[in-house]
Amino acid sequence: MRYLPKSPAERREMLAAIGVKSVDELFRGIPEKFRLREALALPGPMSEAEIIAYFKERAAENSLGYSSFLGAGVYQHLRSVVTDVILQRGEFLTSYTPYQAEIAQGTLQAIFEFQTLMCQLTGQDVANASMYDGSTATTEAVLMAERITGRRRVLVARSLHPEYRQVLKTYAKNCGLTVEEISYAPDGTLDASALQSALKDDVCAVVVQSPNFFGCIEPLAALAGSVQGQGALLVAVVAEALSLGLVRPPAEADIVALEGQSFGLPPSYGGPFVGVLAAKEKYLRQMPGRLAGQTSDTEGRRGFVLTLATREQHIRREKATSNICTNQALCALAATVHLCLLGKEGLRETAQHNFSKAQFALAELEKIPGVTRSFSAPFFNEFTVKLPRSTRMLNADLLREKIIGPFVLGTDYPELTMQAVVCVTETTSRAEIERLAAALRRALERPV
Repeated sequence: MRYLPKSPAERREMLAAIGVKSVDELFRGIPEKFRLREALALPGPMSEAEIIAYFKERAAENSLGYSSFLGAGVYQHLRSVVTDVILQRGEFLTSYTPYQAEIAQGTLQAIFEFQTLMCQLTGQDVANASMYDGSTATTEAVLMAERITGRRRVLVARSLHPEYRQVLKTYAKNCGLTVEEISYAPDGTLDASALQSALKDDVCAVVVQSPNFFGCIEPLAALAGSVQGQGALLVAVVAEALSLGLVRPPAEADIVALEGQSFGLPPSYGGPFVGVLAAKEKYLRQMPGRLAGQTSDTEGRRGFVLTLATREQHIRREKATSNICTNQALCALAATVHLCLLGKEGLRETAQHNFSKAQFALAELEKIPGVTRSFSAPFFNEFTVKLPRSTRMLNADLLREKIIGPFVLGTDYPELTMQAVVCVTETTSRAEIERLAAALRRALERPV
């Protein structure tokens, strides 16, 4: 019963309560071709002891000893144990987004502090109380721009994270938005001339990621004037939030969509993470999600309230700004605790470590014959290199030496075959970088 919580009798009782005779009848709305008729190819059956041993063996496959140079939107950073201690307190770990908000003063204060930190980092006036992740925050920023401008054409830098672009296109398909991609220049940043040609008075938003998917830092301040001059909004996307400890904040943007995973959240096989949407104060009413505010009670004591909740059917129904955004409260708390522990100087110092180690890694890789840097624009902790052999084959060689290689670009960018994005963070030691360079050199020297 520990692993099969519903007995056959209980299942029959549940089916009878909803008026169906079998599980097949329950799922009759699913087309036959999509139904699974054969058993899953799983080992077993096993006893409890065998199951525990099985998962221990699987866990050992992810054992320590591997060095990773894979970033691409998910980053391995140092985390304090204090963050986990606070997150695991019962009042935080077991709570959900408060619907009777004012009775949860501690949660509201944590959300308020999170919003404040996000505004300071992004250079914006207001930030919401978090969203699912960076990809959905990006799309919500575009939908917000559409509501503000009344326009329905979106220009997206092709150097935006491929998965972010996929999410946006999925939304746009049923929202009546037209999404057009703008190419990148030889230096790896957005092609300004291509943008200028496409930028007309029907564009609601121009979406640019910085550092972009190739690791290049975009000149957002230079782009803002031309974009806003056409009445469009500049949406700045930040997938590596730690870069804001060193890179100038995107204050010129109208809306900022940020992935906060780098702040106290482990990669965790891809989630859960925490998305952020920040903007100029004049766009406050068009922001999706929740905002917590600070006030005083009748006795003059500081208190916190939910000042904006324009989401979901229970608040505004069909007029909601978004029906699927949510407050990743626990993840937002992790980011808040992490940033408070680091402080301004700690954040900057950590970011500096990332930058310096990435510079060292590039220099080491460029010593290898046939390895060259792909783009010349400044970068933070990721950079793109061109390799003389298949990146997939080279990554397979590296994996045999317990090195998780860089991100292969050819799948998402067919024109960039044999090119890869290398990521280095403060967790990467000098010895690991030198080991990568040595292993890559050996792999390239082997006969094909």
